[in-house]
Amino acid sequence: MGREHHARLPRTRARFRGATGAALFALLLLALAAVPAGAGADRFHGDGFRGDGSRDTFRKETARAVRAHERARARVDRLRESDASPTEVKDAERRRKAVRAGLWDLLWATGRNSGDPVAVDPSGQESRCPFGDRSRPPERGAPPWTAPTRRYWLSAGYAAKGSRWAHRHTGQDFAVDSGTPVYAVGAGTVRATTCGDGFGNQVVVRHRDGYFTQYAHLSRIDVRKGGRVTAGQRIGLSGATGNVTGPHLHFEVRITPYVGSAVPPLPWLRRKDVEVTGAPTLP
Repeated sequence: MGREHHARLPRTRARFRGATGAALFALLLLALAAVPAGAGADRFHGDGFRGDGSRDTFRKETARAVRAHERARARVDRLRESDASPTEVKDAERRRKAVRAGLWDLLWATGRNSGDPVAVDPSGQESRCPFGDRSRPPERGAPPWTAPTRRYWLSAGYAAKGSRWAHRHTGQDFAVDSGTPVYAVGAGTVRATTCGDGFGNQVVVRHRDGYFTQYAHLSRIDVRKGGRVTAGQRIGLSGATGNVTGPHLHFEVRITPYVGSAVPPLPWLRRKDVEVTGAPTLP
C-alpha cells in the first residue's frame, strides 16, 4: 500500500504511467474541471450524490475509476493465488495503485471544494463532534474481521434506488436502535471522525489491506483521529444524525477516504470470511 497523500493536481500527473493511466486521468480531470467552485452545498445529499449535469459526469467518471481499480485488485489477487512471478505481481499492483492515486487526489480536491468534512476537518475538532470516552480493544482471541454491529437487520442495500438518494445508495444500512454499539470490522487506523453533513457523526477507518470503512449517523464517537483500533473494538454508538428517517448504521467500504470511491460492502466482508445476513444476530 502506498503512503497516504494529498498532492496538488499537477503532481498527480506524475503518478500515472502508461497510456491507460494517462487516459483515465484526462477523463477525470475534465470532469473535475466541470464542477464549479462553491457548488458543494448540494453536491452531497445524504448517502449519495445530488447535482447538475457536470457533477453527474464527474460521478460517472469516478465510478469508472472505481470499477477499474476493482478489476486491477482482482487481477492482483488472481496472480498471487496462481503463484505468478513476483515481477508480474508487482507490475499489476503498481497499475492498481496508479488508478487509486488518481482517484484519491481528485476526490480529495473535490471534497475540499465542496466542504466534505472528511477532507476539511477530519479530526472533527472544529465542528465539536460528540466524542465519548475512548474505547478499549476487546479481549484477545477475537476474530480478525467481524460485522460492524449486532442485533441488526439489513435495510437499504448498496446501489439501492430511493427518493432519499439522488442516484444510488452508496453503502449498506444496518437497522438498529439508537445507542447500539458500533464496532470496527477489522484492525486499522482511524482516518477521520467528523460531523455536520448528511452522514451526521461518522468514523472512517483505514485497514491494512488499503481499504477504508465508514460508519455513519452515529449518536456518539468513541475513537479519535490517528488512533489504532482492532476488530470488534467499539468506535461509537448508532444514532439518527445527519440525513436520516430513523436510527440505523450506514456502513461503507471505500477505496479512498472520500465520497465517490465506495465498493459493494457485503462481498468485501465475505472476502474477510464475515457473513452478514438479513436476520437479527446475537452478540
